[in-house]
Amino acid sequence: MTTDLRLSVALCTFNGARYVRQQLESILEQVPRPAQLVVSDDGSTDETLAIVRDVTGGASADGVDVVVLTGSQPLGVTKNFERALNASDGDLIALSDQDDVWHPGRLAHIAARFAADPQLLLVHTDADLVGGTGERLGRRLFESLEITPDEFDEEMSGRAFDAFIRRNLATGATVVLRRELLDVTVPFPEGWVHDEWLAIVAAATGHVDVLREPTIDYRQHDANQIGVAAPTLLGKIKRVLEPRGDRNAVLAARFTILADRLAELGDRVASERLASAVEKARFEAERAALPANRLKRLGGVRRLAAGGRYERFASRGRADIIRDLLQPV
Repeated sequence: MTTDLRLSVALCTFNGARYVRQQLESILEQVPRPAQLVVSDDGSTDETLAIVRDVTGGASADGVDVVVLTGSQPLGVTKNFERALNASDGDLIALSDQDDVWHPGRLAHIAARFAADPQLLLVHTDADLVGGTGERLGRRLFESLEITPDEFDEEMSGRAFDAFIRRNLATGATVVLRRELLDVTVPFPEGWVHDEWLAIVAAATGHVDVLREPTIDYRQHDANQIGVAAPTLLGKIKRVLEPRGDRNAVLAARFTILADRLAELGDRVASERLASAVEKARFEAERAALPANRLKRLGGVRRLAAGGRYERFASRGRADIIRDLLQPV
């Protein structure tokens, strides 16, 4: 271990009795162990909390500060993570879902990256995808997300904000963050999922790093609150032809919120990143206002494509031109 940074784990649970024991054991078997384990339960009605207390019963005696948080009303995934993060006191905080399994050496490896770069605010990693009983699905997280070599290059060369403004690449179950990131991200705004918000604000205000090797088994099952589907040609066709709905209007609102938060941070955010967030919100608002008639969209899409705006701001780059031209209302 090359760092003496204090490590906390923010584990969120909800009716996870089937899997939480294995996850907790994989956390407590890390070398060195985390200094603090915060378990924030979002109203479980099964044996989850009993299992948590059973597994962590001796952890305090072994030097781990165990904090179990409960409440009378469910918070939802994002606000539950916010509660867990607010209760975490480590210099570094690892996010954890109840149904995953950490690989040995995960915390030590990632903590060393933070020790080597004081400006590093967030690290995310690849993951092995497994099924409900832990069976290997034969694919990894980054493969399923179809992260491109250019996107990896942006992250690894200090241009993570350019990647994250198009789409989120950081899955919360793989994330470790520096606690000071909470100073500029909490409270989490409505409309943003916790991992997306943490990653893009980290990219706007400091360094983000990516480890291309898997550090967890990321379990996929019917009860996942957030999961990842395998990319298929049929799925891509369905995405192009699904009704437009209010997706772009929602994105416009979200990035307006981001631009407002970044503006509040003043000199902590480079002017070009603030301008990019403002332009992203404008880009999505213009997409939302495209006419219902496909033929009448041609002019608007042509204007949006001018100057490379799809490449800069659309989640799938120029491929989203086809999406905007073909999607029904």
